[in-house]
Amino acid sequence: MSGTLHGKIALITGGSTGIGLATAKRFAGEGAFVYITGRRATELDKAVAEIGGNVRAITGDIANLDDLDRLYATIGEEKGRLDILVANAGTVELRPTALADAEHFDKTFNTNARGTYFTVQKALPLFIEGGAIVLVSSGMNVKGFPAYGAYAGTKAAIRSFARTWAAELKDQGIRVNVLSPGVIETPIIDVQFTTPEAVETALAAFKSIIPMGRLGRPEEMADAVYYLASDQSSYTTGFELVADGGVTEI
Repeated sequence: MSGTLHGKIALITGGSTGIGLATAKRFAGEGAFVYITGRRATELDKAVAEIGGNVRAITGDIANLDDLDRLYATIGEEKGRLDILVANAGTVELRPTALADAEHFDKTFNTNARGTYFTVQKALPLFIEGGAIVLVSSGMNVKGFPAYGAYAGTKAAIRSFARTWAAELKDQGIRVNVLSPGVIETPIIDVQFTTPEAVETALAAFKSIIPMGRLGRPEEMADAVYYLASDQSSYTTGFELVADGGVTEI
């Protein structure tokens, strides 16, 4: 298969739906062999069928270090290296600070911040000849929306990780960059709200503050991840690409 990523080995965490799935499709279409991982085997199987080829799914939770070890051991045994890592997996749970408990905080940070940190750390031995790491943060890393305190904190941590890793890994030829999406049409929207009516109300509120007047599409985010992962951004590291319809920039 030809393509601009021909021969590359890529891993996308949270690859069964939304931005992760759209990115996996894009990478496979560009000739990469793509590993996807996530917690739900059924969703991963659906994603593999939808991608159609050049893909392998491995069930696992990035918050579980044993799962990460098993994931990378499998990639090492099967391919021997990794060229691209997209650390996309994450969780969101709305909770005003006054109502938050330790379980909410720990769940959010263990997956989004700790999970991302060790996803990258444990991948490093597989980056043999340079490569690209793309971290998925959020426009909320610079905004203050009620009830998103823990989530936004984890996404700010991810933005900070990228600066450190870009500096630490430059001599290994590994570029580290960040995609910060705005509100995107993915299943993660539905899980934040308890009723269809609440979802509709939230979507209307989001659209009202987006200068472009609409939500983003997963395919648009996949294009952005592709740019950061490919040689099109070969002179770029430590960078944050914001794709949020103008919310944080205007």
